[in-house]
Amino acid sequence: MATPTLRQLELLLALVSSDGIAGAGAKLGMSPSATSHALRALETALGTELVDRNAPGVALTYTGEHVLPHVRDVFASLQLVQATALAGAELKTGLLRLGSFGASATIRVLPPLLERFRARYPGVEVMVTEKPDEQTSRDLIERRLELAAVTLPKADFDSQTLAIDELVAVLPSGHPLAKLDTVPLNEMTADPFILTRAGSQALVTKLFSRHGLRPRVNYELLQLMSILELVASGKGISVLAKLALPDQYEGTVFRPLAPGTSRRIGLVCLNESRLSPVAHAFWQETRKYHASLKSASR
Repeated sequence: MATPTLRQLELLLALVSSDGIAGAGAKLGMSPSATSHALRALETALGTELVDRNAPGVALTYTGEHVLPHVRDVFASLQLVQATALAGAELKTGLLRLGSFGASATIRVLPPLLERFRARYPGVEVMVTEKPDEQTSRDLIERRLELAAVTLPKADFDSQTLAIDELVAVLPSGHPLAKLDTVPLNEMTADPFILTRAGSQALVTKLFSRHGLRPRVNYELLQLMSILELVASGKGISVLAKLALPDQYEGTVFRPLAPGTSRRIGLVCLNESRLSPVAHAFWQETRKYHASLKSASR
């Protein structure tokens, strides 16, 4: 029996997060014909079909589903091999791939942690990738990332809390509600509403739904600056995560909501005990940083 190549196994991982076989190959820079050939070669090497080609989209066979976790373990082990070699160099070099679910984590939560980490390990390169919460979690499961800042709780991950974030009303500075210290949530349904498509979208939607309210959504926007500009120009109002916002933005005001809601932001990994030395170092630095903050606040 032939031995599967890493490229073939990488293709199998890409398949489970793609709409089709060609799309999986495209993620790896492979042409459709090369993708088809690699998949067939993998199935030949293993002596069984891994993909149900009669199913819509991409569906693994029974064997494919059971092979997949072991393939993920192969790449996790490779990361450990590379990381162990780096550990011998006392983390003088290396790469930390860190995921982030959105602006709250990228702009507010992670910077002090990264500053502390870089000061201690200046030779380690850090790459932060921002994707929606669900996709970031999937990247962790598929071993594309070892660590990520996501919303908690996450039952399948080891975690440590980084911050508590809350939703706030974002209003034009001349809006009548801007005069209030706290804005009643039901008052946020009368004006045109700008719904964020970023990391806090689900939290905003659930907040209104939980209280039987429905905002007048006229815009659904991904970019924070677009939302703030529209609010500042009086085109609508919004609800956003406080940590994603600047301290102030000309033409707008930020106010607490009543009733409001909050969320925990945390650093997560699949298994703390199996982190590579680089990822483990960041995990430990994060823990020490927050322990020092708690001690200082006592």
